[in-house]
Amino acid sequence: MIPILGIILGLVIGIIIPFTLPGGYSIYIAVAILAVVDSVLGASVASMRGMFDIKLFLTGFFGNLLIALALSFIGEQLSIPLYYAALFAFGNRLFSNFGVLRRLLIDKYSKKHNPNVKTN
Repeated sequence: MIPILGIILGLVIGIIIPFTLPGGYSIYIAVAILAVVDSVLGASVASMRGMFDIKLFLTGFFGNLLIALALSFIGEQLSIPLYYAALFAFGNRLFSNFGVLRRLLIDKYSKKHNPNVKTN
């Protein structure tokens, strides 16, 4: 739950403090945001399953971010939209992680509030 609170706090800070970047960085920012949100949702799923490891999270977070930014940069230099690969991969994983997280939360709260459901 802490990663989700971090995202909310980041959004609030981003709204309060006015900061703009040049339009040329929009692809990099979009890919970076997807990589970060994917890592945070993946960490949330791992935490709910009791398998969270800070080393895996940090290496995945920075590794995904660097690979996505490198693909975007190289693609821009070659005039090939390689950032689509990162957008597709992170978008797919984002929806997948969200689906798993949703199921875990529904299972957790439906068992907690329904006395007829047996828990192991």
